[in-house]
Amino acid sequence: MVSAGSTSGGVAGAHEVREEDAFDVEAVRDWLAAHGHPLTGDVVVRQFGGGASNLTYSMRTETDDLILRRPPAGQKAKGAHDMAREYRIQAGLAGVFPLVPTMVALCEDESVIGSQFYVMQRIDGVIPRRDLPPEVRLSEAQTRELCTNALDVLIDLHRVDVDATPLASMNKGAGYVRRQVEGWSTRFRNAVTDDAPDGEAVMAWLAEHQPDDVGNCLIHNDFRFDNLVLDRDDPTRPVGVLDWEMATVGDPLMDLGGTLSYWVQADDDEFFLQFRRQPTTLPGMLTRAEVVDYYCTEMGFSITPEQWRFYEVFGLFRLAVIAQQIYYRYFHQQTTNESYAIFGPAVQYLEQRCRSIIESA
Repeated sequence: MVSAGSTSGGVAGAHEVREEDAFDVEAVRDWLAAHGHPLTGDVVVRQFGGGASNLTYSMRTETDDLILRRPPAGQKAKGAHDMAREYRIQAGLAGVFPLVPTMVALCEDESVIGSQFYVMQRIDGVIPRRDLPPEVRLSEAQTRELCTNALDVLIDLHRVDVDATPLASMNKGAGYVRRQVEGWSTRFRNAVTDDAPDGEAVMAWLAEHQPDDVGNCLIHNDFRFDNLVLDRDDPTRPVGVLDWEMATVGDPLMDLGGTLSYWVQADDDEFFLQFRRQPTTLPGMLTRAEVVDYYCTEMGFSITPEQWRFYEVFGLFRLAVIAQQIYYRYFHQQTTNESYAIFGPAVQYLEQRCRSIIESA
């Protein structure tokens, strides 16, 4: 029996599967059984709604607690939503980065459900989304500890010896910053809609002011609180890191810049506060400047506020491109998810924020 309904003891954050995101669960069950992973008993499927990129589902039976990941429908940027790549990155980190999920199986045969997908074990714990769940109450000191513990996870990842893993071939060498500036500029131009802002001034500034790479290491490229799993008994301690879609080998400060593009702090303007997706406004959380200082001190980097300006602008611009790519699908009616409508104004705001930071130099 297969069910898409609710069940007692369901996974927090998961809900009924959206009709446009439904897939043939029985086909997945048959495929898993044929590849050595039979599921026992009824399968209850729910969908997580936190992300706006790859689609994520809970698949549970009496004995199995699994996660399925697959790409969304509609136009996709070249190289994006590569399930095989995401699967192999996590599989390649097994044994050297203990917070990576355990992979179960990868299906590259799109005839099974109409796309590639992979299945992994769910990491049990608390995922800190826009706000911490009501049962998690942290003091100001504990909140700061959570913050620094999370940054320590990013630092640990950046210290992984990539050459000692199967991921060494991902290293394209020097020029990561240049490739990123060129790549994200192209992605923005390819996703432009009639109501999109003109990002040419920001893209020109990034091209002109790009620094040399400061290093070459494994980077997550989407490191946020809502991609962490926290220990239920000690929610200041991360026990898992999720969503490895954009992970690669590259410049660690570019990774930190991407992280801080989501880092909304308590004294930000009203729109950015509404944009918040993680609990970074809690008393005790580090400010963006404090995050940069903590990270650079631990990593041994010396960087001035003027030098950091590039990474801040790039992170916000990259976030604007991601939002524009999502909004493109909504604008062209490739998705009926009305929650994606807000991404249009978000792109406008992020482009303006980039220009404001540039002009304040």
